[in-house]
Amino acid sequence: MRGFLIGLALLVALSVTILSLRPGGLRRQLRFAARRFRIVLVLGGIYVIGSAIIRGVFPQGAVADYAPAALAIALAGVFVVVGRDPATTDPGSGFR
Repeated sequence: MRGFLIGLALLVALSVTILSLRPGGLRRQLRFAARRFRIVLVLGGIYVIGSAIIRGVFPQGAVADYAPAALAIALAGVFVVVGRDPATTDPGSGFR
C-alpha cells in the first residue's frame, strides 16, 4: 500500500512538472488534457455501443472476433487526429 501511494504521488509530481515545462503554462496544458479526456469519453462510448451492436448482430464468426478490434483501431486513429493541440496563435510564432 505504501508503494502504491508513493508511486501515485510520484506520477502526479511528474505530470505537473512535464505539463509546466510545455509552452503555455500549466493552466493551458490542463485545459488540453481535459479536452482530450472528454474526447476519450465520447470515443469510449462509441466503442461500447458499436461493440454491443456488433455482438448483437453477429454473435459468432469472424466478424464478431475481428470487428471490435477494427473499431478500436479506427477510433484510435480518430483520437490521434482530433486530440491534437490546437495551433498556437501567438503573434511571435509565425514566419518573419
